[in-house]
Amino acid sequence: MSQAEALTLLAPLAGWCTPLDEAPDEVFAARLLGDGVAIDPTEGRLYAPCDGEIVLLPASRHAVTLRTESGCEILLHVGIDTVALAGEGFEAHVRQGARVRAGEALLSFDLEFLAQRARSVLTPIIVTAESGCRIRRRSLDRGVEVGEWLMEIGPPELAAPAAAPGRGAAGSASRRLTVGFEHGIHARPAALLAGSLRTLAADVRLSARGREANARSTVALMGLGVRHGDEVEIRATGPDAQNAVNALAAAFAAHAGAPPASVASASARAPAPLVASARTASAADDAGGATAAATGSLKGVVASAGLAVGPALQLRRPEVRVRERGAGIAAENAALDRARAEVRARLERRALAAASSGGGAAAASEIAAAHLELLDDPELLAAARAAIDGGGSAGFGWRAAVRASAATLEALEDARLRERVDDLLDLESQVLMALEGSAADALSEVPAHTILIARELLPSQLIALDEARVAGICMAAGGATSHAAILAAAMGIPALVALGPTLLAVPDGTPMVLDAARGVLEIDPGEMRLAAARAEVVAHATRRAALAAAAQRECRTADGTRIEVLANIGSVAEAQAAVRNGAEGCGLLRTEFLFLDRQSPPTEAEQGAEYQRIADVLGARPLTIRTLDAGGDKPIAYLPLPAEENPALGLRGVRTSLVFPELLRTQLRAVLAVRGPAHCRLLLPMISDVEEIQAVRRLLDEVCRELGQEERIGVGVMIETPASAVLAERIAEVADFLSIGTNDLTQYTLAMDRGNPQLAARLDALHPAVLRLIALTADGARKHGRHAAVCGGLASEPLAAPLLIGLGVHELSAVPAVIPELKARIARVSLGECRALARQALEQESAAAVRALAARALPALAGGA
Repeated sequence: MSQAEALTLLAPLAGWCTPLDEAPDEVFAARLLGDGVAIDPTEGRLYAPCDGEIVLLPASRHAVTLRTESGCEILLHVGIDTVALAGEGFEAHVRQGARVRAGEALLSFDLEFLAQRARSVLTPIIVTAESGCRIRRRSLDRGVEVGEWLMEIGPPELAAPAAAPGRGAAGSASRRLTVGFEHGIHARPAALLAGSLRTLAADVRLSARGREANARSTVALMGLGVRHGDEVEIRATGPDAQNAVNALAAAFAAHAGAPPASVASASARAPAPLVASARTASAADDAGGATAAATGSLKGVVASAGLAVGPALQLRRPEVRVRERGAGIAAENAALDRARAEVRARLERRALAAASSGGGAAAASEIAAAHLELLDDPELLAAARAAIDGGGSAGFGWRAAVRASAATLEALEDARLRERVDDLLDLESQVLMALEGSAADALSEVPAHTILIARELLPSQLIALDEARVAGICMAAGGATSHAAILAAAMGIPALVALGPTLLAVPDGTPMVLDAARGVLEIDPGEMRLAAARAEVVAHATRRAALAAAAQRECRTADGTRIEVLANIGSVAEAQAAVRNGAEGCGLLRTEFLFLDRQSPPTEAEQGAEYQRIADVLGARPLTIRTLDAGGDKPIAYLPLPAEENPALGLRGVRTSLVFPELLRTQLRAVLAVRGPAHCRLLLPMISDVEEIQAVRRLLDEVCRELGQEERIGVGVMIETPASAVLAERIAEVADFLSIGTNDLTQYTLAMDRGNPQLAARLDALHPAVLRLIALTADGARKHGRHAAVCGGLASEPLAAPLLIGLGVHELSAVPAVIPELKARIARVSLGECRALARQALEQESAAAVRALAARALPALAGGA
């Protein structure tokens, strides 16, 4: 193909041709691998779209990469997440290295099998970014047959490499590491790895299995055939050599030990099938995929507990089509600025209106503030303007920038960070609708007692609704810690997520029972069940009101022993919820929310303002501020932490703070600036010996002298390792209080990774070994007149409360929602009963035996909230 010639691609599949944006995978949709189209296949055979050489055919046979004589590379990727099938359902008709003609059969695949097992059968046809070819025209939104015209591609464009190593001083760096991607380096991780180098001036090579590849080329990376557990070597030369090695190592580390996020999400969120009743109506309509009626039940994940009864109402995310080509760089940049200004004004009005309110309004204020930060994010805006500079429209540039960032977040292990994708996509819709002149908040009035249905409800959609009219929320996808879920919980609206796509076939008006205690949605269950559920809703409301009233009193056992019940919080909204639920203070403020998901650390002023807002909400109640707990499963972009084979055993908690003392110094100054009646105290995470405590105290003394502050605040220690539990008596000599983090203590005691889903059922903090360490900690604290608290997940289990009290714990710090039930249960038992139960529990052989013992000994405590 000469510079003037164009390449024609023929349809390699029969099916419906759609924009790449429709691919349910942000790496494809955001065009990180390259541009193209997607075909929803109707037949299970893949053909060559043009003449060329098969340059990549992985052992999983789920994808083929073909290179033309002119150097254009075309990736044909059958389905989404099909690499996880390890070749099952696929048959190859060609070999890697073979030359093929247009129309020659490449693969066969079992379409029905893929539809059941893969995330999607939608097949991206990608012209890879590395080949430099540009799509001139393409066929979209129509049915295609094999061999029909699909795309016209221009010749490769000659351009200088994005990161030529010739600028500035030369350098070199290298590192060896082990690959943690569950399925090796396939399309998605290859795109993410290559993308991590985009702005760096270095020549970067990856070596593995006796071969070498350009780390900027996704095709070359895939061609290495790297598998999970393989060792690879990164080598870089050029001005940014060390930064490039660090960036690539960080990209590897972000996914180590976990499957790609979309695979994990697909398997974790796979819905139970709709359980049909005798009254199931007709099957789904072949064209539209909707049912005339549906009955049965769906299993989901509880995002906000409760029970609701009401008719279904489908809410659909606004879909905005964008022009790819712009009308000029100046005009498109101006249009983007106008749209952003409109959205900014709306968000500022919303934040201002909600700032002084409680409940869901406070959460709405915080989410609006988060969206304002994203709206002005410099990286996001730079990426959008770069796309506009390349000839794209304002909408095209904004969508591409947002979805590239979303893809990066989606690939992270931290569930909370992954679920910020919702915020990005919400902001995408708001700006795109402003560009086309639509009102983002325009929603018809919701009928009273409605149960809303959506694939993933946008926070802006939920904020715009009248919460008093919404009985419950059901989402086909989504996560329990997404902003929409947080809003629902703050509003007190029962909500289930991850119910699966079957949910979207439920017609409007269908009567439903949403049981967000059992995690079940009952669809058209019949009048008897509906009447019983309505009565249960009334009874629950009456009981909740009684518990809430009682929770405002001091917590004491039946014989008068004082037990303090505090709350674990991570925001102003959670502090407000804690006070409403009867918390007697904050036993753990997670400060990571200030440090994560940003490119530079928060300033002293930023931190101080946020701590003060929370202290103001708590009033005279104590506020326990945990210093930054970074590292391990909470990596921070701007901290140059070394690559670690086992981050859970590396730089974590206070260890990270002592390696970066200026970061700790800034945080200590912010904490000491908190004013008002709240009794403020510090809590140090992941302590393993006395020297770590003394090191922090020395720095705290320096800061107090700098500020001229004579009064010293209390310094507590988190007991999260067996070492600190064994040394609890010695630690209690130098600490003012001890607080047991049962989540980490359990994983380290049992040698079970708490992020491993296969071990989740066995990772139980009521294991006798963990209980013995809790008892040892309480004994050590008591010998020095200190109190022992529990702030880990076990403190939020009402069944465990009597056991912990019996072991010598006199303070529990729990999630706000469980506090009324926790106080009610403690009030039913005496200290003597608790101690007797604890003695028996320490003699058991398993966590299951301890749970059974507690249920038998105190049966009144075994029921749910």
